[in-house]
Amino acid sequence: MAGVIARRARKQRAFRWVVVAVLGVFFLLPLYAMVEFSTRDSTTWPTLVDWPKLSSTYPDLTEGILASLEQAALTALLMLVLLVPTAIWVRLRLPRVRRIVEFLCLLPLTIPAIVLVVGLAPVYAWVSYFLGESSLTLVFAYTILVLPYAYRAIDAGLAAIDVRTLAEAARSLGSGWPAVMWRVVLPNIRSSVMSAAFLTVALVLGEYTIASLLNRTNLQVAINLLGKSSATMSVAVSLAALALAFVLLMVLSLFGSSSKGKS
Repeated sequence: MAGVIARRARKQRAFRWVVVAVLGVFFLLPLYAMVEFSTRDSTTWPTLVDWPKLSSTYPDLTEGILASLEQAALTALLMLVLLVPTAIWVRLRLPRVRRIVEFLCLLPLTIPAIVLVVGLAPVYAWVSYFLGESSLTLVFAYTILVLPYAYRAIDAGLAAIDVRTLAEAARSLGSGWPAVMWRVVLPNIRSSVMSAAFLTVALVLGEYTIASLLNRTNLQVAINLLGKSSATMSVAVSLAALALAFVLLMVLSLFGSSSKGKS
C-alpha cells in the first residue's frame, strides 16, 4: 500500500513539473523572441533608455509614454477618491445596498471594450466639446474600466477586518465619520488600497481599444503606430511596458505578503 502511494505521489510530482515546463515554454518563448528581435538593431535599447534622444527621434512615442503615465496616475487617484469612501460607507451604514454597489462595480467586467466604446462615444462627444480632445479625458473611461478589479481588492481588505467594531469604538471616543474613515479604517486597508492602485496602473498602461477607437493618445496607440515605421523599437517598448507591469504586480504580491506577515 505504501509503495502504491509513493508511486502515485511521484507521478503527481512529475505531472506537475511537466505542466510547469509547458507553461514556462508557452510564456517565455514569446518573450525570448521579443528580446531577440529587439536586439537585432544595436541602437534600439540605448535609444530607449536615453530620454532626450528618444524624444527627438520618436516624439510620438514619448508623447504616448507621458500620456499613459499621466492617465495611470489620475485614474488611480480618481478611482480611490470615488471608491474607497463609497465602499467604507456601504459597509458601515448601508449594508443592504452592498449587493447593488457590487453589481454596478463588476458590470464593466462583463461588457466588451468595443461595446463600452459604442456607449461612451456620444458621451465623449460632449466631453470633447467642453474639455477638448486631450488624452487625459480618457481618465473617466478608465475609471469605469478598472472598477471591477479595484472594488474586489478594496472589498477584500474591508472583509478582512471588523469595520463596524472599529468604527463604533472610534465614534464612542468622539470621532466624526470623516475621521473614522481617514484615521481608523483606511490605515487598516492600506495594503488593499495599494493593490487597487497597482492594478489600475497596470491596466491603464496596457489599454489600447478604448484609446484607439476614441482617437486619443496613449502608450499602446503610440506603439501600434510606431510598429509601422520601426518594428524593433516598437517591440522593445512593448517588452519594457510588459516588464514594468510585471514588476508592479510583483511589488503588489510582495507588499501583500509582508502586510499579512505583520498582521
